[in-house]
Amino acid sequence: MPAEPFRVVAAVYGILRDGDRLLLMRRAGSGYRDGQFSLPAGHLDGGEDVVAGLVRELREEIGVEADPQSCRLALLMHTAPEDSEDREYFHLFFVVDRWRGEPFIAEPDKCSELWWGDVSALPSDVADYVAEALTAIARGDSLALRGW
Repeated sequence: MPAEPFRVVAAVYGILRDGDRLLLMRRAGSGYRDGQFSLPAGHLDGGEDVVAGLVRELREEIGVEADPQSCRLALLMHTAPEDSEDREYFHLFFVVDRWRGEPFIAEPDKCSELWWGDVSALPSDVADYVAEALTAIARGDSLALRGW
């Protein structure tokens, strides 16, 4: 009997910058890394490509309309499951060069704070894998492996 094909969960992340400043959001109410800063992000729903999923997540989470043509894949991070209930993930980090609208907390049940700050001086409570991804991107890496 052939083995079942490998399945992975995919999440997309938007890196929005204003000069040297980077936008982060403090997670809340999700049960996953609540209280930590992360990038605007979310899971793909299925039936959508990664850029469409990113544009949708940015609209839902921070109320901006990203220009799909300006979304550039900066890093693929492949993570092992964090615990026995978790699955492997492909985290796709995109630099978003153009968007319309001013970011705001569009889902207050999932976010308690937006932070615009210097990319070289991130808060100490950024989710560890997000900090790793931002460091890898700054180095020019296109692939990061975590937990293997």
